[in-house]
Amino acid sequence: MPREELDTPIRLERVSVVNEDGEVDTDLLPDLDHDEVRRLHRTMLFSRRFDERRLQLQRQGRIGTFAPAIGQEASQVGAVSALTDDDWFVPSYRDFAAALWRGVDPVSLLLYDAGFNEGAAIPEGSKNLPIAIPVASQIPHAVGLGYAASLRETDEVVAVSFGDGATSEGDFHESLNFAAVHSCPVIFVCQNNQYAISTPVEQQTATSTFAQKAVAYGIPGVQVDGNDLLGVRLVADEASRRARDGEGPTLIECMTYRLSVHTTADDPTVYREEEEEEDWKRRDPLTRLVDYLDAEGILDRSDADGLDDEVSGEIDRAWDEAQEQMEQLGDPSAMFDHLYAEKPAYLQWQQRQFGPDSEESDDDA
Repeated sequence: MPREELDTPIRLERVSVVNEDGEVDTDLLPDLDHDEVRRLHRTMLFSRRFDERRLQLQRQGRIGTFAPAIGQEASQVGAVSALTDDDWFVPSYRDFAAALWRGVDPVSLLLYDAGFNEGAAIPEGSKNLPIAIPVASQIPHAVGLGYAASLRETDEVVAVSFGDGATSEGDFHESLNFAAVHSCPVIFVCQNNQYAISTPVEQQTATSTFAQKAVAYGIPGVQVDGNDLLGVRLVADEASRRARDGEGPTLIECMTYRLSVHTTADDPTVYREEEEEEDWKRRDPLTRLVDYLDAEGILDRSDADGLDDEVSGEIDRAWDEAQEQMEQLGDPSAMFDHLYAEKPAYLQWQQRQFGPDSEESDDDA
């Protein structure tokens, strides 16, 4: 048999709307009014200042270990802002900028960071899942939600976020395959921040991009400048429309960089060069967005400075409220709650035994 070229209907793109030099492709600008662009900027700014404050609090021993989103705000906010309130968001452990856009209370985030699981409680009616710590474990959850939406014939879309390291896990591959076969309305957002903790991209995959992994599953894949808020929003809007129109999932690779530590237990100077970090600092997504807003007359720099003070005040108030709630919390028996819709008998018995005033003996069980 002769050699024949396979006909594969997969096309890959790399997208940027506002590049590192501030040049704008006006033909690709997403359809956003100035008020929404200012809201997007404010969320990114709040996330940056919130992370900076939490780093201080952690170093002071007032909260525990967490994973800052510094440098990845555009990838997160750009992607999740394409969702509606009726859509689902399934985050990883670093998706605080996205969580803030989705309305998660910063007080709850601070409570969780301080070791109070009450901070992770899901409000009634929320369509944001709690953060997943095990790498890639949240991706099958998102596909399950998407599959359910398909079976129920709702208009819901699911976005799931994960890092480049998650693509080395079986959960990632099984999820993409299932979602593709069943045409689930899922947007897979890979935040390629160049390192899986300390493992660089070239030691994770032999492919030149993560976006091309979509080819193996027969779904669209796109690579976008993840530090370009408007570029990320553009491709997320397109993926959302495809999902809502019954055209199935999309894999988005956001090329970005973690400007801070992996977590507060990490020292990136051990595995990253200072020159590399400085190069990526020049591509800071927040700085790039402010330059664009100023050039377009959407938000001048004096207003941006005033907004910075406003955001810092809100973070101060959130920390004050979190401390007040911490003083009222702390009953360890709460560990028995929120596990089952109907608490089984053996767990009820354990909870009774746990109480300091319990007089029930083992014979009473």
